[in-house]
Amino acid sequence: MGRKRKEADRWMPAKLYAGKSAYEYRPKSGVCIRVCALTCSRALVLRRFAEEYERYNTTAGSFSELAGDYLISHKFKKLANRTQKDYEGYWEKLKPVFGHVKVDSIKPEHIRQYMDKKGASSETQANRHHAFMSAVFAWGFERGKAKSNPCRGVSKFSEAARDRYIEDWEYAAVYAEASPALKVAMEISYLCAARQGDVVKLTKAQLLEEGIFIQQGKTGQKQIKKWSDRLRAAVALAASIETKIKTIYVIPKAQQLGWDSINLAIEKLPIDEALEELNVLRAKAKALR
Repeated sequence: MGRKRKEADRWMPAKLYAGKSAYEYRPKSGVCIRVCALTCSRALVLRRFAEEYERYNTTAGSFSELAGDYLISHKFKKLANRTQKDYEGYWEKLKPVFGHVKVDSIKPEHIRQYMDKKGASSETQANRHHAFMSAVFAWGFERGKAKSNPCRGVSKFSEAARDRYIEDWEYAAVYAEASPALKVAMEISYLCAARQGDVVKLTKAQLLEEGIFIQQGKTGQKQIKKWSDRLRAAVALAASIETKIKTIYVIPKAQQLGWDSINLAIEKLPIDEALEELNVLRAKAKALR
């Protein structure tokens, strides 16, 4: 039976210890892996421990190893932030199923079996998991880490096109109660048919004489949305928002307008409960009607 930890060390996971100059992960006798300096915060210590634990316990040649390499690759880091976050979430779901399996032991029939089982509860999520695994295998194949991409030839489930649009009265109800920053985001998204990620990252340098320059983060398509009185009013509203420091962004508090904060902001609005499920920055779909 091991010795009890000191009271001050009880926040640390098993096999993590404070050494003379650094925190150390000791998975077994004779093995000592440096985690980080003793001066690091607890949050950083736990994050680094999780990384070292994962690295040590990952079987060589497994899908877990391949996925791990992909998630720290330059190709992955070039993806949109939203896509990166989604892929990391998909991996957490897939890891218990495929993580321990040797890369070249995963066959198309295994992907199909997983798709069918996952599809019974959510065909959309099954498709997303398929896309992530295909991206990992494609990346690995090009680098000699996988002999093939078993996702190729495995069909996805058909997804119905979106047919739920925000009606004018719904948009107006949310807009009337929204904060100035959210109002600006709504208007630019709607008037420019722009994606949420492009709206919150919009900089003042993109405000041109002829209109607003927008390069879609997802497709790379470049457009200039011509000025209208309503669009000018939205930009003027953004300029009126008080901020303690100068910012390059059109919406000063744009960094706070992530998906979670947008949904939370809408939920807090004193409007009819039926509107709470609306994601206002999906106004792009409304703009394209």
